[in-house]
Amino acid sequence: MRFFPWGNRSVTPELTLEQGRRLDSLRALRPREDLDIREGRMVVVDVETTGLNMQKDRVLSIGAVTIEHGAIDLGQCFECTLRREALPGASTLIHGLGPEALADGDEPSDALLAFLDYLGESPLLAFHADFDQRMLTRAFKEDLGYSFQHPFLDIAELAPLLHPDALPPRAGLDDWIAYFGLGVGQRHHASADALVSAELVLMLFNHARRWGTQRYAELGDQCRHWRRSCSAPGF
Repeated sequence: MRFFPWGNRSVTPELTLEQGRRLDSLRALRPREDLDIREGRMVVVDVETTGLNMQKDRVLSIGAVTIEHGAIDLGQCFECTLRREALPGASTLIHGLGPEALADGDEPSDALLAFLDYLGESPLLAFHADFDQRMLTRAFKEDLGYSFQHPFLDIAELAPLLHPDALPPRAGLDDWIAYFGLGVGQRHHASADALVSAELVLMLFNHARRWGTQRYAELGDQCRHWRRSCSAPGF
């Protein structure tokens, strides 16, 4: 099959003609932040990677869960493993993706196109969102030549913002899972982490509405203010 470079980029991934057409159709997406958290569609995402170096490590799998009309829609879930060369290291013990699973994964460009199609115009939430956002942004640039612009809301900031006396500000996902008594069958698996994160989001959204906050963008503004206050001297 013949391959075609797509778009005007300094490093241009080679895409098939069909992949290029799919990407062009998805470029028209306009990510939204002006959503009512009671009704709008949002996506909770988690990625597993080769490691924690945001400059060098790579995305291995993506798990995502849709929240819409104030509930988790289990009919709208996403999961994929990207075909990567297996790298030896301790990270395999965490994400559990061995050489066979990675060899059987989806071609990275196809996997990312499928995720972008699933995502649509929906904004995202993730626990420690900066990591997921930066890793996905790199993957989209390297494997598709696409500038990923979807907004993220950090659950790790949203939780202590709404429950300031519950746990220390830097508490991890496991701490919040235990605090709210959420059941989780598996951790460090993209889909399972996305699902339990979505359950946590719903509990936080209920609290936000009691505060009088109804919109995704408002929560983003409040998280940015919380982040600045945490960096202030004496915090």
